[in-house]
Amino acid sequence: MIEVKNITKKYGNFLAVDNISFEIKDNEIVGFLGPNGAGKSTTMNMITGFIEPTSGNITINGKDISKEANKAKKMIGYMPESTPLYQELTVREFINYMADLKYVKRKEKKEKVDNILKETGLTDVQKKLIRNLSRGYKQRVSLAGALIGEPDVLILDEPTVGLDPKQIAEIRELIKKLGKNHTVILSSHILSEVSQICEKVIIINKGKIVAVDTPEQLEEKFKEKNSIFIVVEDKENKIEKICKKIKDLNQIRLIKTNSDKTKQYELIADKGVDLRKEIFDILPKNDIQILELKKTEVTLEEAFLKLINEKTKKEVKNNVGNYKKRI
Repeated sequence: MIEVKNITKKYGNFLAVDNISFEIKDNEIVGFLGPNGAGKSTTMNMITGFIEPTSGNITINGKDISKEANKAKKMIGYMPESTPLYQELTVREFINYMADLKYVKRKEKKEKVDNILKETGLTDVQKKLIRNLSRGYKQRVSLAGALIGEPDVLILDEPTVGLDPKQIAEIRELIKKLGKNHTVILSSHILSEVSQICEKVIIINKGKIVAVDTPEQLEEKFKEKNSIFIVVEDKENKIEKICKKIKDLNQIRLIKTNSDKTKQYELIADKGVDLRKEIFDILPKNDIQILELKKTEVTLEEAFLKLINEKTKKEVKNNVGNYKKRI
């Protein structure tokens, strides 16, 4: 488990991280999100022990990262964004080097390196120089370096940046697999990526935590209305009359009539009400054919933007209020 308690980081007069606290349980895959300059990288660097917090405590499985640095750091594997690798080494040479840095026992090293190469899909390129690899394979090498030594915690900073769609899908599946045996913190600007991989999301803005929740709950929380879009064939134009019989339906709105005479409607109900079963039951009984039906969804990206915008509006309002008090 990772516990971050009342962490603050100042650079001179600049407050980079402002008294934040959160917990990450064993074997969770957690997305760490925020706009540029929000404090993401600073927080991740404090968790790895790379920089010291100004105040507060960080513990990895009960070991304080400041007071028991060697024991805590031994439990962490870190994959930085820039994939700093030794380009003149082969893949196997680099993983061997990382194994030595992490004090992997000599008699166990070959077996453990072989396992990591297999786990990250690098066995076939293990003899190649790193400088001759594609960006996707370099990401895998960096991940393999983080994995050697069997750390409990993996911290991955922008692991899919610069990859093509095929490579992103491969790394995504690999991270999901790793989450079965490791606690994973994933920093990313690709919000769709986070929603597909992570079980929990921590959103930080201007050094403060603004949300800790599941991607699904965040998306549901910022859904402005509960609506369903349907496309129907309604030759007698009676859908609006029929839908008035649905007790939980608040509104039916014609969006457009298509060129093939089918019509698209929006049906709006109260939050928490699912109209789909009733719609599928009542419309066909009245000779109204349903050609398409889908619920409106709020993406994690939309929820993220709404959270950040709401936070900014509150700060502006508070600043204006404080200014008026002073004058």
